[in-house]
Amino acid sequence: MSDNYGYKRTVVGAHYGLRDWLSQRVTAALMVLFTLALLAQLIFSKGPVGYDLWAGIFASQWMKFLTFIVLIALAWHAWVGMRNIWMDYIKPVGLRLALQVFTLAWLVGCTAWGFQVLWRM
Repeated sequence: MSDNYGYKRTVVGAHYGLRDWLSQRVTAALMVLFTLALLAQLIFSKGPVGYDLWAGIFASQWMKFLTFIVLIALAWHAWVGMRNIWMDYIKPVGLRLALQVFTLAWLVGCTAWGFQVLWRM
């Protein structure tokens, strides 16, 4: 006698919906605030825009910290978006995994390069 009741449901995806939506909005808001702070510093600065001005903007510790946070937010924002694209449109599991690993490695490398540039100033 079989105890199969109902129907067999195939579970797909990891149901990241609300968490992904919220993380995209929060990271986007952080990036907008950073961009506005950077633009305000550029607009209200005296003198030509050059290396000295950029180095002066990023010399303060609070700006380095804010940039550090925004670099992490940018990488997370890009990861969530690209991961969802790969999960939605790439059906072969091996290819999807390879693309996700490549994307993750690329984003970690770009973020590390951003940190290196930031700490040189």
